[in-house]
Amino acid sequence: MVAWSVGSQELLKQLLTDPRVSKSARQHWTAFINGEIPEDWSLNLWVAVENMFTAYGTEHRRLRRLVASAFTARRTEALRPRIEQITADLIDGLAAVPAGQQVDLREGYAYPVPIQVICELFGVPEETHPALRACVDGIFNTNATPEEAQANVVAVYGILTELVALKRKEPGDDLTSVLLSVRDEDAEAEAAEGESGAARLSESELVDTLLLVLSAGHETTVNLLDNAIHLLLTHPEQLAHVRAGRASWNDVIEEVLRLRSPVASLPLRYAVEDIQAGDVLIRKGEAILAAYAAAGRDRAVHGADADVFDVTRTNKEHLAFGHGAHFCLGAPLARMEAEIALPKLFDRFPGLALAEPAEGLRPVESFISNGHLTLPAVLG
Repeated sequence: MVAWSVGSQELLKQLLTDPRVSKSARQHWTAFINGEIPEDWSLNLWVAVENMFTAYGTEHRRLRRLVASAFTARRTEALRPRIEQITADLIDGLAAVPAGQQVDLREGYAYPVPIQVICELFGVPEETHPALRACVDGIFNTNATPEEAQANVVAVYGILTELVALKRKEPGDDLTSVLLSVRDEDAEAEAAEGESGAARLSESELVDTLLLVLSAGHETTVNLLDNAIHLLLTHPEQLAHVRAGRASWNDVIEEVLRLRSPVASLPLRYAVEDIQAGDVLIRKGEAILAAYAAAGRDRAVHGADADVFDVTRTNKEHLAFGHGAHFCLGAPLARMEAEIALPKLFDRFPGLALAEPAEGLRPVESFISNGHLTLPAVLG
């Protein structure tokens, strides 16, 4: 499979807002339409799901509107006390680790915060969290074999189908129950009035929407926390700026998002018609890969020091949460989680340090997800 990778920030912004660029493989990717993409392709789930991630035009607006209620400013802010409690409990757990013992801050801190928040928001039973997390890891693992990818698809849809069945039987104060209630009530009303049901979520769209929010809702924030901790520990002079009041935690978060976008490259978009993109002609039906990590380091925007971590940088513009119609609905939630989790960690453990040389850390096995496999540290 071949795609045009776009890393220029200006050009990527143009394409992400161009109505001639679609995310619907079923409508606009020639290779997919012609049956050239095998069902066992390891990235098939990224292009074949039916939710707002892969929708185009009016379909995208319909699906986004139905899901947007989950991420209103009021609902997001209401999560603040719970996020603070989750991080406080995790910090207490870390504080109980014997002095000098290594801890994995990705596993022990960056992961638990966002997965707990998003799972509670959508009412995922606690005993299901480990299996769901394993499936999300599998979705982002672009080194998976076709067999591994297919098995992971079966597993994740099994989890989500069970979740929907559970919430139909035992609805709760969670957003899965809300989506189900709205969908089922609309279905009954439309059936009674003989309407088509086009305005509501279909059953497959409902499950695929849960897949989107539960996977994107924690993987990106895991990487944001992971990369922020790593960059601050490898650049103590930048942490000193924050502690001295010369920069804020918001400065840290935005600079991390710019330099180390949690999503490095996101598949896929497609040219609805021929598009002249700078010096390149992207033909109708060809695939486009949004290279968000490259765009954050674009020297045309950030100068010769674009690869340098500098929390005092004036221009921290980035596309880490996308741009245009598909801008991430969960961006305010991810920022708030980082805004709470990072100062709590560094305030509680002022002697925090990496336990291994930074150059020895291994990246996650993905060209999509941008983080570390582990983040070993000593608390000091």
